[in-house]
Amino acid sequence: MVRTLQKIEKNIPLSYVGNKIKTYLKEEMDLSSRFVRKAALEKRIKVNGKTIMLDYILREGDSLSISLISDESQNIEPEDLPMDIVFEDDAMLIVNKAPYMVVHPTKTHKGGTLSNVVMHHYAASGEGTIVRLVSRLDMNTSGLIILAKNQFVHSTFSREMSGDNVHKYYIAIIKGDFPQEMRLIDLPIYRDGVGAFCRVVDDRGQESLTEVRVLERKNGYSLLLLKLLTGRTHQIRVHLSHLGYPIIGDELYGGEIGLMKRQALHALYLSFTHPVTGKRMKIFAKPTKDILDAGEEIGFDMNHLNMALIEGIQEE
Repeated sequence: MVRTLQKIEKNIPLSYVGNKIKTYLKEEMDLSSRFVRKAALEKRIKVNGKTIMLDYILREGDSLSISLISDESQNIEPEDLPMDIVFEDDAMLIVNKAPYMVVHPTKTHKGGTLSNVVMHHYAASGEGTIVRLVSRLDMNTSGLIILAKNQFVHSTFSREMSGDNVHKYYIAIIKGDFPQEMRLIDLPIYRDGVGAFCRVVDDRGQESLTEVRVLERKNGYSLLLLKLLTGRTHQIRVHLSHLGYPIIGDELYGGEIGLMKRQALHALYLSFTHPVTGKRMKIFAKPTKDILDAGEEIGFDMNHLNMALIEGIQEE
């Protein structure tokens, strides 16, 4: 049975002797101020087995322990529904989200969400943690989502996501022959009005970067591999639609309905450094049957959509 990570233990290096503990926590461990304050208030930071204040001066031979167990609750009802777990350990849960599933409860979707299912999974596993989404997907987009099992892992991922340390690849089937030579889409994305759902390309928007690789072009369609360099809402969908190559099935952004009943977009691959072990992780989720069927009907070779393909592209 997988359990939640209980604590972090470190031996203080000689280079930090004479410094305050909060300096070590922020500089060496790269912990957020919010995490450090909360852990200190809850008396979860100890040196040599004793609770200390953040102005504690480190000494030679000190041993640090930070408990990651915090009294938390969340108003999400557990629901026993199918969930495709791709990877799980004591720090994180990675699932291959099915299409037509909302990630988190909303006013219009109070149940049946991924978060409801994750809460049931945690309860059944005896894990006293809450739902912490590291990444999200639109309701009708399928693929990989990361959930952190404690605040330390979540804050570490948040920092990694802001740089280029978390690599996120998607596949999409679009209408039209996408230019082979176009490898980067650099177009700002803007939300036009408070509460607006659709996004548009507009100079007033945030910088938005998407790398593109054309895998195949056939019969007036293209199969694309896309890497997110920024994480704007609907980024891939907006970029492709604006350029005149909407994702098939994406009714919101002008995609034709026929081969797909939802946008043919799938979060295929993740690569990141594990926040606890430091190991480089590579996670792959095979495309869903509806995308595979649509691609085969068009005439694409969908069998080559695997981890080796992506790793080969990364090495170029």
